[in-house]
Amino acid sequence: MFDFINTVDWADAWPYFAGVMLFGYLLGSIPFGLLITLVTGGGDIRKVGSGNIGATNVLRTGNRWAAAATLICDAGKGALAVLLVRAHYNDSMAVFAGFGAFLGHLFPVWLGFKGGKGVATFLGVTLALAWPVGLIAAATWIAAAAIWRISSLAALIAAALTPVAMMLLGNPLYALLTFLMAVLIFVMHRENIARILAGREPRIGAKR
Repeated sequence: MFDFINTVDWADAWPYFAGVMLFGYLLGSIPFGLLITLVTGGGDIRKVGSGNIGATNVLRTGNRWAAAATLICDAGKGALAVLLVRAHYNDSMAVFAGFGAFLGHLFPVWLGFKGGKGVATFLGVTLALAWPVGLIAAATWIAAAAIWRISSLAALIAAALTPVAMMLLGNPLYALLTFLMAVLIFVMHRENIARILAGREPRIGAKR
C-alpha cells in the first residue's frame, strides 16, 4: 500500500525529504492572521477572542475582509508548498512539504510555536494533493456548518472524513497524511470539543 517506503533509498534521500519538509514548515509558519490584522488596524490578533491566529478568530475583530484574506492565505501556503515541491520533485516529497506547512502553521517558530488550529492549511494541502477530495472536504464543512451552525464541529467532521475520501479514491499515501493532520486538528480543538460536549460552543452568527 505504501510502495514508496520500500523503493526509496532513505540513506541518500533523507536530506531531500528533510529539506522539503523544512521548506514547507517555513512557508507554513508565516502568521498571515497576525500580519493581516496588524496591517488592517485590528491590532495583535493574539489579544483578541481565543488568541488564535486563524481566520475564525480574525473574524472576531469585525473585519470580514481580513478574515477572508487570512483564510485564503493560510490555505494558499499549504497548497503552494505542495505544488512547488511536486513540480520540482515528486508526489512523495510533496506530501512531506504539505505536512511541513501544516506543522508550521500549528507551531510557528516566530510566535513561540503557538499558531493556529490548522483547518485552512489542511484544506489547502488537501486541495493541492487531490482537488476532488479538497472540494469534498470544503463541501462537508459547509453542509455541517449549515446544519449545526458550529464552525469547529464542521471542521472536525470535514477533517475526519477526508482520509476516508482519500482511501476511497485510491490514494493511501495522501490518506495517511490527511489522517495525521486530522489527528492534530482534533488535538488542537480539544477545548472546542469539550465545549461542544457541554453544549457551550458558540454558534455561527451568535453574539459573544
